[in-house]
Amino acid sequence: MNQPITRLFVVVMVLFAGLAGATSWWTVVRADELNTQMTSQNKRELLRGLKIRRGIIRDADGGVIARSVRGQEGVYSRRYPKGELFGHPVGYSRAELNLGQSGLEAFRNEPLSGRKNSIATFFDQLTGARREGEDVRTSLDADAQRQAAELIAKAGKSGSAVAMDPRTGAVQVMVSTPGYDPGAVRSSKALAALNSDEARKPLVNRALQFGEAPGSTMKVVTATAAVDSGKYRVDSSVNGTNNVPISGVPLSNDFNESFGQVDLVTAMAKSVNTVWAQIAEDLGKQTMRKYMRRFGFEKKPELDYPEDAMSASGEYRNGRLLPATSRFVDVGRMGIGQDKLSVTAMQMAQVAAAVANGGTLMKPHITERITDREGRTTEEIEPQVQSEVMSQDAAAQVRTMMEAVVERGTGTAAQIDGIRVAGKTGTAETQIGKKINDVWFIAFAPSRDPRVAIAVNVQDVPGFGGEIAAPIARDVMETLLRKGRG
Repeated sequence: MNQPITRLFVVVMVLFAGLAGATSWWTVVRADELNTQMTSQNKRELLRGLKIRRGIIRDADGGVIARSVRGQEGVYSRRYPKGELFGHPVGYSRAELNLGQSGLEAFRNEPLSGRKNSIATFFDQLTGARREGEDVRTSLDADAQRQAAELIAKAGKSGSAVAMDPRTGAVQVMVSTPGYDPGAVRSSKALAALNSDEARKPLVNRALQFGEAPGSTMKVVTATAAVDSGKYRVDSSVNGTNNVPISGVPLSNDFNESFGQVDLVTAMAKSVNTVWAQIAEDLGKQTMRKYMRRFGFEKKPELDYPEDAMSASGEYRNGRLLPATSRFVDVGRMGIGQDKLSVTAMQMAQVAAAVANGGTLMKPHITERITDREGRTTEEIEPQVQSEVMSQDAAAQVRTMMEAVVERGTGTAAQIDGIRVAGKTGTAETQIGKKINDVWFIAFAPSRDPRVAIAVNVQDVPGFGGEIAAPIARDVMETLLRKGRG
């Protein structure tokens, strides 16, 4: 190669390096800064974004939950063919109306809108590749979701349900009633109307936000702490007499029934308040808090969902979350689901799931995988351990207690022909003296080879968890098991 050509080659390479360096500076090093600038210079990028087809969101069977339709001037808008069914878990995306996103639409906005990492974006720009949104496949089952929503709406005015595969953490059902149709969010006025509906509160995802007292379902947490700490076993005997003093105040059993000395299996099956309150007092606040935190209490769920749309479960005073060790906490009553406890269906589903999975709590997730337009998987959500809550031996002992609840205790309405179910009822009085309650049922099945764990809550109804919530949980579990989910 002669000298002039060599010099020309060097000049070209230097210019190319400078161009690549400048491009990399803005598209890689300072990409995040540019993406977050809300100034007029980004309006062009916003307009370009509206002309990019957003990815499809599908349910576990491949049904379309959300898709984008091209309109005038090439601008895409979102459609939700299943209406209200998945309004809460999936949310809405209304960038074309400047209303933003919510739910899974918000959490998975980057892949759905075709925003890749900065290096991939840089090479796409160099090669001229077209930006397209990727598709999201969820673990949500449409049949079980619809069934849970209909049964809760029939039983009461409001409630929630969460079902999950305890082995993987895959969320199969997430229901909050009343719900809303994300397709109806077509203007700021429509969104404001939903927000201002104080009677129904349709935008509140009750499965994840602003919990309720768990009632006796909390006894599963107390039982876990009791046996895993080594202080008790299933055959331990505790006095179940009515009106035992707890924190200096007599505590009554349901229907003021006295049981005398009973083992823990009977105490769980019959939901004996005085037994579990005494155990919680004996264990103490430090031990109770340790196991509550292992289950996920006192922090927001580790879910692929916007953090500001979730609440932590635990003890609340004047709207503020307290540690379970606080001097304001009555540990005995907390141990039976009273005191100042406020929990979500997601939290109580995780309680059931941890016992079902031999003591290992898996991190919950709604997304199963993300694929490109050619159907190639670009990201698959692998099961992740959230915490080791208890030993396998302790989980087996708690399972035995929960099986007794369904076989001969307060939860017999949850029995499924040919399938052994482990569960726990819960009833929390909300209107003192009027017998209006928040009712619960948590469960997993088949109890010796669990494939589904569930929590169901129905609010402000005259009845008990075993009468109202348990049959709903039974029917939803049957549907999921019949379909072979997991």
